[in-house]
Parts: sequence; structure tokens; C-alpha cells
Amino acid sequence: MDPTKKSSSAVCHVVAMPYPGRGHINPMMNFCKQLVLKCPSILVTFVVTEEWLGFIGEEPKPANIRFATIPNVIPSEIGRAKDFPGFIQAVNTTMEAPFEEMLDRLDHPVSAIVADTYLIWVVRVGNRRNIPVASLMTMSATVFSVLHHFELLVQNGHFPVELSGEMLPKPLSLSNFSLPACLVDYIMNGQTPLTS
Repeated sequence: MDPTKKSSSAVCHVVAMPYPGRGHINPMMNFCKQLVLKCPSILVTFVVTEEWLGFIGEEPKPANIRFATIPNVIPSEIGRAKDFPGFIQAVNTTMEAPFEEMLDRLDHPVSAIVADTYLIWVVRVGNRRNIPVASLMTMSATVFSVLHHFELLVQNGHFPVELSGEMLPKPLSLSNFSLPACLVDYIMNGQTPLTS
């Protein structure tokens, strides 16, 4: 049965809110496809910016996954690398209000929200609306393990790293942006990873 045809109160409606980047949107979409494959009665509303809908809107998806958009309130995906810190700040400060407005426009009440781990503002929205929020870490298990055990690196003296100025063999080239943003924040600002 098509979940969109059920009465509003009978639909298990999950809203998926990925971080606006390919390495986050694709894993979130894969998760949603697996979710509706396992539970065909679930309706998923997958939220992206208008720009991102143009990138992925034609991709094949199950009938019970539909798209909803918020306005392009963040810098374009095409040029975001020119000011990545500005992009991150925009994601953290400008997406919350349009997301909440989009929730008000949905046909079915929201049963739960699945949000990218980096979108901590979604938890505030869920709390205000009494909607459960689940966090999806779209990175590999290895990266999750490093972040989860990060305090051990600090306790055992492995972090922060003392830079001796010795060059690594070429062609290896790392920059701050090779690290997860929360580690860059820790290095640059002394903020503990995954807290705010």
C-alpha cells in the first residue's frame, strides 16, 4: 500500500535532513532507501536545498521517498570551497528557520527526524516540536571510532601533534580541510570534538 494514501495519523513519516554535501547526502539517501525497503509502510521526506534538488532530483528512488526543499540560504555547492569556514557557519546559522518552516508545510505529521550528526540545530527543532530526532553519522566506522575515542589521543599525548617542520615525502599533501571540521575546530580554537 502506498503510504502517502493512508490517513495522516496512520503514516509513519520520517523526515531526513542530510548535511548539504555529497559525502553526506548520498549516505543519507542510501539509509532512507534501506529503511523503506525494510519497512515499506514508512514515508520519508528527504530535505535538501533547491540547488541540491537540481543535482539529485532525477535519481531513481522508491515511491515512498519524496523530496522537500528549503531555499538556497547557504553558499552554492559549486563555489563553497573558496570559503569553507563561511559555508560551515552558514549551515549552522541559516538553515534552521527554513527547515522549521518546511516542516509546517508537510502533508503528514512527522513521526521522527533523522539528521546528519553535524546538524546539531535539528535536535533543537525536534525538542521544540516534541519530535524524536535520530543522528546519522555518515562517515566511516574508522572515523567514528577516532572521534569517539579522541580523548584517549589527548590523554596519551598523541594529540595535539608537535609539528617539527620536517616535510613528509611527496606527493602526500594534507591541509586543515583533510581533517573533519570538528578536529579543525579543536586544533584552531581548542574546542572539544563533537561538543558545542
